[in-house]
Amino acid sequence: MADKQNKQAAQITNTNRWDTRQLVIMALMAAIATLLSFVEIPILPAAPWLKYDPSFVPSMVTGFAYGAGPGVAVGLVTAILHIFMTGNFWGGIMNILVVCAYVIPASLIYVRQHTWRGAAIGLVIGSICQIIVAILANIVITPIYAGMPVESVIALIIPVLIPFNVLKVVLNSVITIAVYKAISNLITPKKNQVKGR
Repeated sequence: MADKQNKQAAQITNTNRWDTRQLVIMALMAAIATLLSFVEIPILPAAPWLKYDPSFVPSMVTGFAYGAGPGVAVGLVTAILHIFMTGNFWGGIMNILVVCAYVIPASLIYVRQHTWRGAAIGLVIGSICQIIVAILANIVITPIYAGMPVESVIALIIPVLIPFNVLKVVLNSVITIAVYKAISNLITPKKNQVKGR
């Protein structure tokens, strides 16, 4: 009788172990993403003021591991922390819109097709969504905080905004695949064994 009660107690104690593990990993990913948001690298010679940072990678890795909701949560926390640290409100709003456009479709596709092919398709669709949202956000938000006429922003779409965002999504997607492949078995043991097709 005592053994049976001990087993039941152990089961009750262990009920939320996975949830706690996931929350800890999400918090770690948000902390890493926040640090990465300050690693700013100019990647387009024609527009050195536009800088790449790899902060979307932890959000996407989290999205692949746990789903779109947790991935977006990491992106939101990162953007909010960056706003508080830098005071760049409009930049933070733009990051929230763009990370949602990137993470949500990619994660949803990967959940349905849990293979490397599904991950690649998800990243391509997420990248296209991110580029579209980034351009629209620039047209709406950049004139507000930078004081640029809308016409000037529109004139930058083809020579500057599209090339920069294409480079950005390619870098984010390649790094995401490499990082997720390396750590997926650590952050989601057994659950996220991905088939190789």
